[in-house]
Amino acid sequence: MKPLHPARWTAVVALIAGLSVASPAHADRAGTRHSDTFLRGLDLDRATVLDLQRAMDRGRFDSVALTRFYLDRIRVVDPLLHSVIQTNPAALKEAERSDRRRRHGGRGALEGIPVLLKDNIDTVGPLRTTAGSLALLGARPAREAFLVERLRAAGAVILGKANLSEWANFRSAPSSSGWSAVGGQTNNPYVLDRNPCGSSSGSAVAAAATLAAVTIGTETDGSIVCPAGASGVVGIKPTLGLVSRSGVIPISAQQDTAGPITRSVTDAAAVLAAIQGVDPRDPATVPGGDRDYLAALEPDALAGKRIGVWRSVAGDDRDVLATLDAAVATLRSRGATVVENVELEGLDEVGEAEFTALLTEFKHDLNAYLAATPGRHPGDLAGLIAFNERHASTELRYFGQELFEQAQATTGDLDDPAYRAARDKATSLARQAIDSVVSAHRLDAVLAPTNSGAWLTDLVNGDDFSTFVSSSTPPAVSGYPAITVPAGHAGKVLPLGVTFLGTRFSESTLIGLGYAFEQATRARKPPAYLRTLP
Repeated sequence: MKPLHPARWTAVVALIAGLSVASPAHADRAGTRHSDTFLRGLDLDRATVLDLQRAMDRGRFDSVALTRFYLDRIRVVDPLLHSVIQTNPAALKEAERSDRRRRHGGRGALEGIPVLLKDNIDTVGPLRTTAGSLALLGARPAREAFLVERLRAAGAVILGKANLSEWANFRSAPSSSGWSAVGGQTNNPYVLDRNPCGSSSGSAVAAAATLAAVTIGTETDGSIVCPAGASGVVGIKPTLGLVSRSGVIPISAQQDTAGPITRSVTDAAAVLAAIQGVDPRDPATVPGGDRDYLAALEPDALAGKRIGVWRSVAGDDRDVLATLDAAVATLRSRGATVVENVELEGLDEVGEAEFTALLTEFKHDLNAYLAATPGRHPGDLAGLIAFNERHASTELRYFGQELFEQAQATTGDLDDPAYRAARDKATSLARQAIDSVVSAHRLDAVLAPTNSGAWLTDLVNGDDFSTFVSSSTPPAVSGYPAITVPAGHAGKVLPLGVTFLGTRFSESTLIGLGYAFEQATRARKPPAYLRTLP
């Protein structure tokens, strides 16, 4: 099959990780049906997990009441959004157990906190793990993902699974971000006919719409930060090796990672602290002790820091540039030294090498996952391709499986010299781009725009990259961390984010910068659930 053109891949890879648009009648009721986010007088749209803990400790409500609130809200709100594939039938029982534990001291910062997981993260029992594909409805993972075990150890309640771009958006190009055969098309909660971006679309939309206290997404290149930016929430793409990938349906062990998507930096810090850890099943995870990311939440963290601004990535998008200008003004007002117009060199050579490497890695890693997962499902990528052909009326209804076919056509494995050359080139160039600019300008971090305004969802032609702005590739390919924080709006409605990115294991610094920026700007607004823009 003809390979995907590298220029097209540069746009597509930024969204790796996905109709039924609401009727006017539904959207017109959004103001009254969907603005009620209060539980016993506490606004859950604004409350952090720390606020929730204090409320439960004081008996204002318990985890059962909190969990029931989110389950009820999902039933009312999610028909507009299609952000949740499945709720956990055992969620209320898990909340009951949490309430009993609380009476004896509880487990941690996430005790009793309902969490939605992206549906490529393994769970056992009644919750399926499908990656949005009908092919995995019969899969029965033998063990939960390590990060789910970590969440449970911290006391969290697993609320359900979030919709996603099917197979984390590594099946076809063009495709519509947020679409899966199992969950349908996820809609942007700010304007329902706009796209949610990236493959962790359901996680970001559910967080924005207050359908869970916190959510978990995954990223290969852009699939945490882009949907978080497009839905006006916070997303952390951690350093490769901080959070285990065992039990997460893979694209690439060289780039995949899971991370939090939340309404506040506080919540993201609390979740990241809980899910980090060394996992014998994931050799990339590294020791170094528990990192207390809540300790990084200092309102004056920007003071004295040197931050470079990667401005050229914004192109000529006026809304993005205006948001970036406002962000720079905030940095300066809070005592940061701003180094304007820094450039990350060598990125024009990364895209093609990254795509070449990902095709080989996807075939190898997905085949290994399928072979190790019990249940009735195709045993390898070739079987998935055949399944989709047999079920073309549903799986291939809107777009094809060109990326599947290109990956299947690769003949080398992970020891193939051509593959190794492509992977080494992509990773080394991305790391050099970040390391060199940080070193040359003595930076604590680089600031860049996360996204441009969300495009119209189009299931016929797929995602519209014609004016797309993204800064995800350098941290994604290097394996370095990034955090996106709400920063403004396109057309006063569609959310725009800014990203702080840095060198390996600089999460504490980035979280501190993101928190100080968030506290200074208070840029996030709740979703409007508009049917369309005028």
